[in-house]
Amino acid sequence: MSTDLPLLQPPSREPDPGVESSLLGMPEEGPCLRADAARNRAKLLDAAARLIAEHGAAGVTMEAVAAAAQVGKGTVFRRFGDRTGLLNALLDHSERRFQAAFIGGPPPLGPGAPPVERLVAFGHAVLRRTVEQLDLQLAAEPSIERRFAAAPRQALHAHVAMLLRRQLPQADTELLAHTLMGYLNPVLIHHLIRQCAMPMDRLEAGWTDLVARVTGAEPPR
Repeated sequence: MSTDLPLLQPPSREPDPGVESSLLGMPEEGPCLRADAARNRAKLLDAAARLIAEHGAAGVTMEAVAAAAQVGKGTVFRRFGDRTGLLNALLDHSERRFQAAFIGGPPPLGPGAPPVERLVAFGHAVLRRTVEQLDLQLAAEPSIERRFAAAPRQALHAHVAMLLRRQLPQADTELLAHTLMGYLNPVLIHHLIRQCAMPMDRLEAGWTDLVARVTGAEPPR
């Protein structure tokens, strides 16, 4: 099991608009983390990033990272738990920046815009981010048992469900959020972009149309 702290916990209830930033979870590292442990973590992640740049995500194994960082393999396992934990740690920085954008950044992705506009902006941002990091995201895709329980996915699902509740207060927004999130699955995006050669603007238009149909709202122009 990875020792990295969860990024953002799903809320137990819809947050007040003024305290949406309270959804942010714990800091990436505890305040008592030793300086040498922090340096070792950064060294391992730098080594993993180099391997991805040189060989793609398939070249990132615990053994390869240990060799590239010139540490024992056990050190990598103790720090990240398994290969998925290591790959998720690589995605962590990007994930935190993205969460900060949709929780407290400028509208329409952040607070201040109507919920349908925010849903559209959210989906477009996820699509672009996933395509940019597609190999890494696919390699870090959790097992079936962990897929829907992983903290980053729960955070995104909670955000979509919150926006849906604001637009459709009487609907089963938990299930509707799963429907919308299915469109943003990295495996589906891989199929559409690489196997079907669909352009990004078609995927973005499809998301906009799906949000409009689910919410019954006029799509933003």
